[in-house]
Amino acid sequence: MGVLSDLQPALVWKYFEQICAIPHGSGNEQAISNYIVDFARTKGLKYVQDKVNNVIIWAPGTGDKQEHAPVILQGHMDMVAQKLPDCDINMETDGLRLKLGEDIVYAEGTTLGGDDGVAVAYMMAILDDVASGNPSIIHPPLECVFTVDEECGMTGASSLDMTLLKGRTMVNLDSEDEGYLLVSCAGGVGTLVTVPFERVESDYVAGLKSAKVVISGLTGGHSGCEIHRGRANADVLMGRVLEELVDIDYKALLYSVNGGDKDNVIPSRSEAVIATENLKEFTETVSDLRVAFAQEFKDTDPGLKMEVIPCDVDVNPMDYESRDKIIAALNTIPNGVQKMSPDIEDLPETSLNLGVMVTDDTEVRLTYLVRSNVDASKDELKARIEAIAGEIGAGFSFSGDYPGWAYRKDSALRDIMFQTFVDMYGREPVVQAIHAGVECGMFAQAIDDFDAVSIGPDMMDIHTPGERLYVESTKRVWEYLLEVLARL
Repeated sequence: MGVLSDLQPALVWKYFEQICAIPHGSGNEQAISNYIVDFARTKGLKYVQDKVNNVIIWAPGTGDKQEHAPVILQGHMDMVAQKLPDCDINMETDGLRLKLGEDIVYAEGTTLGGDDGVAVAYMMAILDDVASGNPSIIHPPLECVFTVDEECGMTGASSLDMTLLKGRTMVNLDSEDEGYLLVSCAGGVGTLVTVPFERVESDYVAGLKSAKVVISGLTGGHSGCEIHRGRANADVLMGRVLEELVDIDYKALLYSVNGGDKDNVIPSRSEAVIATENLKEFTETVSDLRVAFAQEFKDTDPGLKMEVIPCDVDVNPMDYESRDKIIAALNTIPNGVQKMSPDIEDLPETSLNLGVMVTDDTEVRLTYLVRSNVDASKDELKARIEAIAGEIGAGFSFSGDYPGWAYRKDSALRDIMFQTFVDMYGREPVVQAIHAGVECGMFAQAIDDFDAVSIGPDMMDIHTPGERLYVESTKRVWEYLLEVLARL
């Protein structure tokens, strides 16, 4: 007897438990991909496994839906493999230790992989039913797509041969909130601006006093979820501080600027090492700026702190031209929300976040993450950054570009799913867009007239060893999915 064998729907939990017995962290999907292929082969279903281990399984329609246009069901087979420090499981080779709590399934000491094992289990349960010879689930012809490596750049979806798919309607099963219909997501691109500098002879510092300027205590946050909340960016604030320094003392020197460590996180701390002949006046100016910034960000960043700490420096300073280019980059390249969505309330359409600022041996590297739910807007912002970088003599490069999934004003699928939810539960679902990426963007880019919605059961603390999948929600979303398929 399995740990989950008494749960309903039985087929879903059966396959979920089997999935959890197979190691399937991102980059380690060969075994689970082969498991899905063996399932298709055993059930007599047409399938393909591509060179990166994506799998597509085709199933005929049932009941009165046999002649319907095909519908794509899609989810990813990889999970984020994390564990507690004292957990003895080897996540490369061992299965998970499933546990049942009150209305929850979790894994002892590790992530559960409900994201997105539940999608794999849903699809396998439907495919098992259709292959039984006496199907009880009514649905159109199905193209079930199981992708790899979603959690580490969506490289599986980007490698998938979309010409194998005939469907134009897709239900993605990679959401974590029951009662929400996800209908749009942002695309993104990593953006690196490099400002080269020259260091000068130490006699430049004669008569100057060096100090470290520290901005700390900011709220920070995820640049996809919190960028529109008006929170301060420590690196951007540092640009404003350094501009004030040069206004006070045009002979002031810059040694280094550093802040943040991830491009998708709003930095909460930033440091700069400077030298000035007016340290007392600069310290007073920083104190005044702290008061002004505290007022500007009183609601979003109540913990803001700013300090000027005298220090010794063991490298030569940058020359004035380099200093001015760095300050110009920090103050002229835009940051934050550039445009809000005209279609969905409170949704940023286009934004960028200066997430990492690092001083290397010969250059200052400014790393931004550009996001947009409209690819044309993302491209326009890239072009703007390129133009600004060119004007100030900085280099630039872009990497990891992935497409957005634009909101579709007329969506037959969304209308059906919305009304189905109302009919089943007596309340309206939340139609949602997010300012982050999901695989639907890859499909939308490749498939003409693409119509999709993403759904899923309630999960909490995904990507952590505290991850929980809710049992009753999993059952309700299963029942909802089957009703939607019967109405298409």
